Amino acid sequence: MIFGYTRVSSVLQDAALQRRALLAAGVDEKHIFSDEITGASAAAARPAMAKLLDYLRPGDELLVWRIDRLGRSVADMVATVELLQEKGVKLRSLVEQIDPDTPNGRLILNFMAVLAEHERQLNSERTKAGMAAARARGVKFGRKGPDAKTIAAKLAIAKSMLAQNASAKEAAKAIGWSRSTLYRHLREQEAARSGGVTTRARAASKYAVVETLPFREAGHAG
Repeated sequence: MIFGYTRVSSVLQDAALQRRALLAAGVDEKHIFSDEITGASAAAARPAMAKLLDYLRPGDELLVWRIDRLGRSVADMVATVELLQEKGVKLRSLVEQIDPDTPNGRLILNFMAVLAEHERQLNSERTKAGMAAARARGVKFGRKGPDAKTIAAKLAIAKSMLAQNASAKEAAKAIGWSRSTLYRHLREQEAARSGGVTTRARAASKYAVVETLPFREAGHAG
């Protein structure tokens, strides 16, 4: 079965030219899938393409007006072509006459794959250079830790629940923590109040007290 795919990247563009070319090449109107989407979205992120990929079967043929309709970057085009080949789908572009089943078609696609790898390496180098420059300016990367005020507020809620005979598991779940996270913050708060001087043994001992009095799970022995 023959299918067609069109893509435009804004409402100001018109896919009519692509559709006419596909119809003239023998694609049935109902077998043309069209995306209107901005940004360098991968194939699976485009609604029509995702639906088309799910619908295609080995032996089907997919026609596009130009090979660049398959992706906004060389890497995306190559990845989409490889995905179609894995599914056993024949691909043909009408303008460039690229056919992966012919020697010339494979040569062009191999060249595109080299360009895609070069593009990925350049992007990686730019990213690393940008991060290095940002670090030199004092920018810190990585996930930010929780805000101290947020931790204090959550601990207050947890302590209030514990005072009303809730289990440690229930209190932790109510504030979006695990039980071990609750215990850790309780230990850290206690250490801060005692001047921050605590040994590992003392922390372990404190943990045991916190876990059993009054924070042990309901129905379990201390």
